[in-house]
Amino acid sequence: MKAARFHGRGDIRIEDVPEPAVRPGTVKVEVEWCGICGTDLHEYLEGPIFAPPADAPHPLTGETVPITLGHEFAGVVAELGEGVTDLRVGDRVVVEPYIICGRCDACTNGRYNVCQSLGFVGLSGMGGGFSQYVVAERRWIHPLGELGTDVGALVEPLAVAYHAVRLAGTRPDHTAVVYGAGPIGLVTTAALRAVGVEDVIVVEPAAVRKEKAAVAGAAHVLDPTSTDVVAEVMELTKGRGADVTFECAGVDVVLKTAIQSTRAGGTCVNVAIWGHEASVAMNDLVFREVNVLGSLAYADDHRPTIDLIARGKVDPHQFITGRIGLDDLVVGGFEELIRNKEENVKILVRPS
Repeated sequence: MKAARFHGRGDIRIEDVPEPAVRPGTVKVEVEWCGICGTDLHEYLEGPIFAPPADAPHPLTGETVPITLGHEFAGVVAELGEGVTDLRVGDRVVVEPYIICGRCDACTNGRYNVCQSLGFVGLSGMGGGFSQYVVAERRWIHPLGELGTDVGALVEPLAVAYHAVRLAGTRPDHTAVVYGAGPIGLVTTAALRAVGVEDVIVVEPAAVRKEKAAVAGAAHVLDPTSTDVVAEVMELTKGRGADVTFECAGVDVVLKTAIQSTRAGGTCVNVAIWGHEASVAMNDLVFREVNVLGSLAYADDHRPTIDLIARGKVDPHQFITGRIGLDDLVVGGFEELIRNKEENVKILVRPS
């Protein structure tokens, strides 16, 4: 079968690889759609980051580059391994793309998303969504019911957002500020609206993204190049500040503004993956007892995310800005997202 494999920085090749075989307790999924994630772009531009380099195999998979990419994928069940009896061939499913040890303190306490040896299908080995078939353990397979697999490919990024919103203890009566309207900022905005938060403020300078933020559900969109964001948030919240803020940009000045616009005793959630060590003015936290919370990926969040989509609380179609075939992955996918990042949110790839 064909697969898009990451060999190193700026080097992704479409190659023939062996088809994976089911094992007891596993499910073979024929991938119908796989989204290109910002993490994939980071690997392409700056990697290997998450992908294990040639001299350092991943501790659980034992694999190194070249690695098949793609971790935001959904498809149909193609074959069931021995012992799997609660799914049928042809069921539409999404795969939670984890590779974990199951033994460390985090895993045994239910926080498997921060496993000491954490890996991802599509970044650390065990195949990936930019190929026709993936085999995964049954526990990671989530039925989509009547939802389409294009929508299913958006479950993963929406689960990232839902996890951050849930981790912060966000309530419908809260005021929330989302900093950055890139793909993660937009899905965070949509997740906030899906759980009933109406007072969502988005901070974003790019014109196209400001328009997308409004579609995603922002009640107010602030441009930091022309507005004193902290002062405006205080004005909109009658001087209190936001109950919860989400940093989705990975920029020092944005983090500072997010902390300063959080109310006393409120929570600032960092969702971004940083390319450098962040700078934080600790007194901004101490003087108003602001909590800073890190949020990574998801844990037990796929099922509730699927339910929100099925109940019409969030429409993933708004985030799909392109559909391409596997052979066009580099030019029509990665390069397009790099050149026109403001116009695009999620480009879906059909591997076969």
